[in-house]
Amino acid sequence: MVKKIKIIIERIGEVEAELLEEKNPKTVEAIWNALPFETRVNTWGDEIYFSIPVSLPEENAQPTVELGDLGYWPPSQGFCIFFGPTPISHGGEIRPANPVNVFGKVKGDPKVFKKVRSGDKIRIEKA
Repeated sequence: MVKKIKIIIERIGEVEAELLEEKNPKTVEAIWNALPFETRVNTWGDEIYFSIPVSLPEENAQPTVELGDLGYWPPSQGFCIFFGPTPISHGGEIRPANPVNVFGKVKGDPKVFKKVRSGDKIRIEKA
């Protein structure tokens, strides 16, 4: 059974995402077991990120990601949502600050996250 989460942000409402156990099983397991969590977001270009209570090393870490990917950023114990280019992207790529463990994918249009601002409250929970 596919694990699903709800991403709830005050400015946009609720967005669903699926976790990719086959891609990074240790990352998915650790994040799933830590849910739910609630915090305030930071933005960096078309990326939302925030620290979570999970500490993991790189697991199949990728230097670029796809639109709608969810990534775990090991250097800052960060949960990242990618919905477009970051300040260090080139051409059509989406490039995180450091390689991330891609562990999930937003269902629907990830560009809805363009409405989010630094400081907005976010809650991640099991769907």
